[in-house]
Amino acid sequence: MTTAPSSGVRQAPDRAEFWRRSLRGWDLAFYALLAISAVSMVAVDHTYPPSGAVVAAVGGLVVLLVAYLTLGRRGAVDGDVRLTRTYLAVLIVVVALASGVNQIGSILLFIGFSQVWFFATTLRGGVVASALLAVASSTAMAVGAFASGADPSADDLLVLAGQMSIGLVFSIALGFWITRVAEQSEERAGLIERLEAAQAELAASNHAQGVLAERERVAQEIHDTLAQGFTSVVMLAQTAQAQLEVGQRDQARDRVVQIERVARENLAEARALVAAFGPAALADATLAEALERLAERFQAETGVRVDVSLDAVGAGRDTEVVLLRAAQEALANVRKHAGARRVLLRLMQDDGTVALEVLDDGHGLAPGTAEGVGLRGMRDRVTAGGGTLDVAGEPGRGTRVRLAMPLGGTGPGADGQDDEQDGTGTA
Repeated sequence: MTTAPSSGVRQAPDRAEFWRRSLRGWDLAFYALLAISAVSMVAVDHTYPPSGAVVAAVGGLVVLLVAYLTLGRRGAVDGDVRLTRTYLAVLIVVVALASGVNQIGSILLFIGFSQVWFFATTLRGGVVASALLAVASSTAMAVGAFASGADPSADDLLVLAGQMSIGLVFSIALGFWITRVAEQSEERAGLIERLEAAQAELAASNHAQGVLAERERVAQEIHDTLAQGFTSVVMLAQTAQAQLEVGQRDQARDRVVQIERVARENLAEARALVAAFGPAALADATLAEALERLAERFQAETGVRVDVSLDAVGAGRDTEVVLLRAAQEALANVRKHAGARRVLLRLMQDDGTVALEVLDDGHGLAPGTAEGVGLRGMRDRVTAGGGTLDVAGEPGRGTRVRLAMPLGGTGPGADGQDDEQDGTGTA
């Protein structure tokens, strides 16, 4: 039970939740029992107009109905313990008076005992209220009997006490059951609240992980496509400028043409990236054709001879993306690091796998060379697609990059975001 600072209303949040969930059923039971009690009181009395005792008893029912609507039910809806306790006090008084003035008034004990336990917030409070109701009702019955001139005997009073004790025991048993139901309801409400909080936390965590993964994917795509294209543009522009300075206008003009072609290809890659498509090079060509174009462009831009050996393969779209990106990255690293004069680009298919090899005759790999961004990203995506990556080389003896993928691979890293392999392990 807590106190709401804003209004000073004493509340029982957990019990209030139980009240709100079960109030409709208790409403129906209360109205039905109240109507049955009123009809029974009037039917038993054979006088007309009704006797004063009947009028008093029915008037008590009206008071009880008003109290229920303004105190008990309102307190249950608002979780206001002050209102529910006031209602229980009115309930005990009305039931006792009705039991004393009308012989059928004891039927209200069914309402009284059940509502005592519905509105009680603790087991002790329910026992105390039930005992007060039993004592008050039995006392009122005894007083009513003496007042009507019945002059009950000691045995009659003993029977009355026994009946009320049985009712009290039944009430306490009912109370234990209702309290247990309420406690289970409170436990379920707590579990549901904790589950919802855990689900919200998990959803937030998944969202954050998804955002981070998407950022990494986009960063890798930019590295594998746009960054490499811009590198080509810069190097071609520098070459063209140098050729102009020495009067080689025809050669410089060829470089400008190459710059335009690379820029257009980069623009196509950017549009494909924004549209979440695969590489633009595969949009209207097979993998072998795309690799052939890549080799021709690389040779034209760098002057490094590229020999190609390309088998037709039946790889899935995702695997083709991995292979093309790998070839792009490997050749980019040959350009930046290898100092090679010749490169071999080879595509093979055998026993359910497709392999791509890029071999150069450049500087090779120094011992302990760290993997760069391109190689690390490619290794992650190749592994996610179920493939393997091997980069080997010795100083002065060139470098070999070999990528093997299962045919039709559709790993999570192969959806147009595949990393390329690094000709020197430094990209």
